[in-house]
Amino acid sequence: MMYWYGSEMSGWGYALMTISMILFWGLIITLAIVVGHRLLREERLPGAAPSTPEDVLAMRLARGEIDEDEYESRTAALRAREITGPR
Repeated sequence: MMYWYGSEMSGWGYALMTISMILFWGLIITLAIVVGHRLLREERLPGAAPSTPEDVLAMRLARGEIDEDEYESRTAALRAREITGPR
């Protein structure tokens, strides 16, 4: 069937199809990279749960919940407990 511009796709049609396919796959790949990066980054967030009791004390000191003297005494108590072993 003949249309106004002819029955075949012109050079502009091929160019538009190529550009839109490149943009589509670029968007899909970029989206996959961003989602993957966000999922991996959630494990390293600074607000995440600390792994050791000393990390908990350091975070409490940073937030101002305890002072330096209390931090030092509790850290010393934790280290002494590590040397003697759990009770």
